[in-house]
Amino acid sequence: MNAKTSIAVTIAGSDSGGGAGIQADLKTFSALGVYGASVITALTAQNTLGVTGIHDVPPAFIGAQIDAVFSDLKVDAVKIGMLSRPEAIEAVAAGLDRHGLTTVVLDPVMVAASGARLLVPEAVESLRSSLLPRALVITPNLPEAAALLDDETATTLPAMRRQAERLIAMGPNAVLIKGGHGEGPESIDVLLDAEGVLELSAPRLATRNTHGTGCTLSSAIAAGLAKGLPLRAAVEAAKAYLSAAIGAADRLEIGSGHGPVHHFHAWWG
Repeated sequence: MNAKTSIAVTIAGSDSGGGAGIQADLKTFSALGVYGASVITALTAQNTLGVTGIHDVPPAFIGAQIDAVFSDLKVDAVKIGMLSRPEAIEAVAAGLDRHGLTTVVLDPVMVAASGARLLVPEAVESLRSSLLPRALVITPNLPEAAALLDDETATTLPAMRRQAERLIAMGPNAVLIKGGHGEGPESIDVLLDAEGVLELSAPRLATRNTHGTGCTLSSAIAAGLAKGLPLRAAVEAAKAYLSAAIGAADRLEIGSGHGPVHHFHAWWG
């Protein structure tokens, strides 16, 4: 008898340049031995230089995709990324409830690495009220954590821990604040869960090819959860995978701006 196939679903926007969003998520799932399916919430016109347009998928069709996928596939974990409007957020929340999905990694994507805003301001409250309480873990970067809290961006580890505690109070089971936007020789992430605080550090790598790092980390966590890893182990494995993908990014020559990480560094390039 064949072993069970681990399945993860990404609910996110499409990146026409292939480095972030749905494309990065599916590459990550595949690289980590998990079957990936998708629910597309928005189309973006973008490349390594930036986002030039966003076309939102109608909320009813987001719901139709969710129902099609989850009524057939035995999904082990869900990663949620770009949701640009309140209506999209509510459609996803309703879909999670309809299908009883609780192993949810929420990456609260608000601004692209290029600086383009991917979330309209009025959607932030919908994100707080409708999706944070439904998440097993949320994975904001430093600016996103500050935006969710209407606070200043944290610049120290104690400040990151305090913000993680405030985010936990909004309903998720765990919070991983990513330190990639910080400074210093180490990139330190802060995980707060039922066991307490765990700091995860990795050397800060000198490369401009970091497009899709947030998408890749959150989908790697979802892949680990889909394979049955406990949360902390999934987070640790995901950070190790991302660090290796960033370390190999300069082996690729993609575009003339911020290129992607190398999702398949273990196989080619």
